[in-house]
Formats: sequence, C-alpha cells, structure tokens
Amino acid sequence: MPLLFFISLFTLLDFIVLFSVGSQIGLLPTLVLVLTTGFIGLYLIRQEGTATLARARQRMAQGELPSSELLTGAALIFGGALMLAPGFLSDALGLLCVVPGARRLLARLLALANLRLLGMAYRGPSRDRHQGNDWNQEESHAREGSGGQRTSEHGEPLEGDFIGRDEPRR
Repeated sequence: MPLLFFISLFTLLDFIVLFSVGSQIGLLPTLVLVLTTGFIGLYLIRQEGTATLARARQRMAQGELPSSELLTGAALIFGGALMLAPGFLSDALGLLCVVPGARRLLARLLALANLRLLGMAYRGPSRDRHQGNDWNQEESHAREGSGGQRTSEHGEPLEGDFIGRDEPRR
C-alpha cells in the first residue's frame, strides 16, 4: 500500500511540474524537451545495455554469476521506462538510473535506506527482548561458546558452511 501511494504521489507531482513548465515556456518547447529526453534515454540505454550485456557474457564465460550485471540491467530497464514517460521528475530519476556514476550513487543510497528499514524491521515495534520466542531475538538460543564458536542452548555447536573472502569461488 505505501508503494502504491508513493507511485501515485510521484506521478501527480510529475504532471504538476510538467504542466507548470509547459505553462511557462509554452507547448512546443515542452514537447521538444519531453521528446528529447526520451531519445537521450533510448541512446543511453542502448549504450549502457550493450556494455552491460558484454560484461555479463564475459563473467558467465569465466564461470561466475553476473549478479551485478543483472542489477545494472534492471536499473537500465527501470530508468529507460522512466525516461520514456512524459514528465521532468521521471526523466531526472530515469537519468539517475541510466548514467553509470549516478546509478552507483543511487544504489548506495538505496542500500543505506534498505539497511535502515531492515534495522527497523529487525527491532520491531517492541524493544523488549524477553517477550515472545522469535528466531531473530537475542535469547539463549544462540550463545557464544568457548573460542567464539556459536552453540545451541544444549551446548552443541551449530552446523553450517561458510566461504572465506580469500577462498576461490567454486
């Protein structure tokens, strides 16, 4: 529901800005600006899309998963759709998604916002840790044992696998 509200509010603001600019500079210059940003968006998507596709193919040939290239491709599609939509706010946001340096900055900002939201979801509405029996609460279910090893409430080591940062990928 909040996402739908945000999209509706963004669309309304986008049209308000578009009509305000149109009333100030006239219909023809506004149409030229909207069409120009659409064509610039198509050009940038084509350039960045082919470069992203080449990087993804290279990583797949090396046997790696092209996860960053997939996210870049999703940002390009989203940015392209925004730049094709009429409106100056959508063009500005679409340009942020399409230009590489701005895309990285936008990804960092979204990651920070996501971490804050996840932190709020992790803590939950109640700060009382002795209430409930949820898996993410810090109770006696996962205590530090000797030597920094995680143990269950019965003192047995918790099973699991991990890959160190210095180990090669399989």
